Amino acid sequence: MDCALLKRCNLFLLDSLTSQRIRRQQHYMEESKEQILVKHLLMKEEAAWKELFGAYSRNLSYVCSRYLAEKEDVHDVLQNSFIKMFRSIESFEYRGNGSLKAWMTRITVNESLKHIKQKGDFKSAVEVNDLPDIPNEEEPDFEEIPREDIMMMIRALPDGYRTVFNLYVFEKKSHKEIAVLLGIAENSSASQFHRAKGMLAQKVKEFKMSKKAQYE
Repeated sequence: MDCALLKRCNLFLLDSLTSQRIRRQQHYMEESKEQILVKHLLMKEEAAWKELFGAYSRNLSYVCSRYLAEKEDVHDVLQNSFIKMFRSIESFEYRGNGSLKAWMTRITVNESLKHIKQKGDFKSAVEVNDLPDIPNEEEPDFEEIPREDIMMMIRALPDGYRTVFNLYVFEKKSHKEIAVLLGIAENSSASQFHRAKGMLAQKVKEFKMSKKAQYE
């Protein structure tokens, strides 16, 4: 092999190994930082809980807003979620980097569901006949649509449709799991998800048509 080429190959391999080593070090540093934070949370240190709120409240507020349409409800559920975390931090089991965020998200979703169910009959105000059949399982085409506009479309869904859609798409729950969580039949979960997709597909079409009309 040409000496210059061999030298370039060796340099490339060295750079690659160095980069991998740096990434591993960064991963361990991040993991260690999270573990340290958890230790302080367990000691109920005020500064640690303020740090937790500052680091995660925005993301968890976004989680709440997927389920709840009103800002006041989002605020209340977020507050209740952090109270729940404070009271149950001893039950948290560290399972690697990211496990704290996953635990917090799980609590926030559960608190959101509790809030929805406390409001009364959340399953859906829209009757089956109010929506046309959706041919070939039409999927909403969210390409080129801003994230905030997508969130507004999801929030505009009836409570039941929105709840099932979020659990299935964002929390990766099966219809069987959703049925247990919400106390509904499994086929009801599948039906509401189907209709949620139909409503979103229609909203996406209307959004794109309105944008197109602005430029004509």
